[in-house]
Amino acid sequence: MNTIIINDNNIAVPARIIREGGLVAFPTETVYGLGGDAKNPEASKKIYAAKGRPSDNPLIVHIAEIHQLYEIVEDVPEAALKLAEAFWPGPMTLILKKNEVIPKETTGGLDTVAVRLPSHETAQALIRESGCMIAAPSANTSGRPSPTSASHVVEDLEGKIDAIIDGGDVEIGLESTIIDLTGDTPMILRPGYVSLEDVKRVTGAAEMDPGILSENENVRPKAPGMRYRHYAPKGSLIIVEGQQEAVIAKINALTEEAAKTGQRAAVLATAETADRYRGAKVYNIGSFAREDEIGRNLYRTLRTFDEENIELIYSESFETPHIGQAIMNRLLKAAGHRIIKA
Repeated sequence: MNTIIINDNNIAVPARIIREGGLVAFPTETVYGLGGDAKNPEASKKIYAAKGRPSDNPLIVHIAEIHQLYEIVEDVPEAALKLAEAFWPGPMTLILKKNEVIPKETTGGLDTVAVRLPSHETAQALIRESGCMIAAPSANTSGRPSPTSASHVVEDLEGKIDAIIDGGDVEIGLESTIIDLTGDTPMILRPGYVSLEDVKRVTGAAEMDPGILSENENVRPKAPGMRYRHYAPKGSLIIVEGQQEAVIAKINALTEEAAKTGQRAAVLATAETADRYRGAKVYNIGSFAREDEIGRNLYRTLRTFDEENIELIYSESFETPHIGQAIMNRLLKAAGHRIIKA
């Protein structure tokens, strides 16, 4: 298949591809998505095949107007309307009971549907121009770090999909917060830019799925997609936790040992500590004072490790105030829950 690259101001061609059952990668404010007509079961099957994605991992349905919720779900609870008013358009996905409009090929066989209204202008234009609600997971090979630029999509999916819209680098760099509204209390199934505290302020009560941040890989999260290893570089990633001085000393000891055995090692650090490491190449992912920068740089840096054939990666723990849970959730998945306590 010949994958065409399209400028983000030329929406007519990718919109037609979506209408005709093809696949288009497009930018959102979170990461690049791999889109197909959400109502077309064959398009959804193509998405799973292109990504190598497990078929029980639901796709998120992207809409352009809040009223489209009523077309695809059985009931829109008050909590959904409050959250939509507060955070849509934006990086939040709601899980609701579905009706028969969206096929189970799109929802991973579930009786629920995940829905999001993105804030990115190109994503909104594509949805409107195509006339379709667009099912879209991240536009990467399943298990790899999510794409934050069109070049990442090319690297993973060129020749497997019809088109890629190049909209430059994304703004946030971490996938949307997923909130399950099918129970008595809103539950976050995937942390993101919209935090647990943000949700509580709007709904009065909310909880975090205990499985998503557990260091025990045997504690199963509720969301099917969170049960798989994701975001992983090819090298071995290990998180080192503890007091800052102890973490720095431990990572330096580990990189010195790696150097003795001839292994290519690297350190994932913050601006505040980057100059204190030795014995390995240090990747400054951003400052604790600018946590959005850390989130935006995470996946790009994980992909850089592969480009530079890094075999061992030692990472600090990024417990930042607002999106720290989202960052650590992605790192835990990328590391396969491998943690060293310093």
